[in-house]
Amino acid sequence: MNGKSLATEKLIVPSGKALLIFLIGILTLSAIALGYEDGFSGKQFGLLFFPLLSCTIVSALIGKGVIPILNRLKTGQIVQEDGPQSHLKKAGTPTMGGIFFVPVAVIIALVGMVLNPTIANISAEAIAVCLIALGYGLIGWIDDWQVLRRKSNKGISPRMKLTLQVSLGTLFALWLFWHESPSITNISLPGGINLSLGWLFIPLAIFVLAAESNATNLTDGVDGLAAGTGAISFLGLGAIISVDSPDLALFCACFSGACLGFLVHNRNPATVFMGDTGSLALGGALAAVGLSSGNLWTLFVVSGIFLIESLSVIAQVGYYKATKGEDGNGKRLFKMAPIHHHFELSGWNETQVVGVFYLVNLLLVAIAYFMG
Repeated sequence: MNGKSLATEKLIVPSGKALLIFLIGILTLSAIALGYEDGFSGKQFGLLFFPLLSCTIVSALIGKGVIPILNRLKTGQIVQEDGPQSHLKKAGTPTMGGIFFVPVAVIIALVGMVLNPTIANISAEAIAVCLIALGYGLIGWIDDWQVLRRKSNKGISPRMKLTLQVSLGTLFALWLFWHESPSITNISLPGGINLSLGWLFIPLAIFVLAAESNATNLTDGVDGLAAGTGAISFLGLGAIISVDSPDLALFCACFSGACLGFLVHNRNPATVFMGDTGSLALGGALAAVGLSSGNLWTLFVVSGIFLIESLSVIAQVGYYKATKGEDGNGKRLFKMAPIHHHFELSGWNETQVVGVFYLVNLLLVAIAYFMG
């Protein structure tokens, strides 16, 4: 038995179903615990637990009807040949799954905001966040559609995708600055540090929206990874902002539940992928909530997994260019980027990677919660 086999056998290899049950259990218990902390007054249950539960159920049920349609429409995933060889068997799995779980989150969130007695009025920020989620999902859908139409793994050009992301982000940032300035431009950091950004908030907000949506897009490379970490991040952020921004907290709980419902079908072995339709919507919505609620530092912490994934790509490209020799070839810092592929090529099972990333994300959310 070689060293690599010994090393990987030391890690428990969970099944995709076990990870799903674990995640649904831990997030449900967390929502119940928050209700206990609130004295079981019903406020936290109305903002977090019931939206989480309802969106999980609705998203899972709608997925059962939509996935066969995606199969009939031949929306099969085109797999990169230079990626991990174990992924080649995924070719043909329907993608574009974001078309059912993203609308579920938005619609139930809007209905919940109207019906929830603890939310007196739906804020303009909550409406804007819903529109951002749908807008970034639309950008992702355009990219997914081009991939399927061309029957290759290349959709719209990276420049065009970034232009659309930045354009939508600019509209949101300008509206937020006009609507909430100067309070929204004051950023709180650990240690009681407060930064007054003024108009510099606008380029920062545009960057955060583009960076977060691209980061979640990069994370969506292993069965259940983006959906699971997205569910954790959304519920964590929702719990932290529930006192000051109850309508945005309800939105977060709905997105967390919709991700869990999608995970019923996306767990290993996945029967559907979210595609850019889902991953760009996840990042855009998460960033929009962090910006609208004035919780950029919290967003930074709960999005730690997405940040690591992005930094691994940046580091890989930078190191390759820095070590490029006369032959035009450089060295690689990782076996493959994003970093989840590095662990796969190091001998980790897909579910091992996902399980470890879930645990790290749960730890980050716990840190953000107790810091807040």
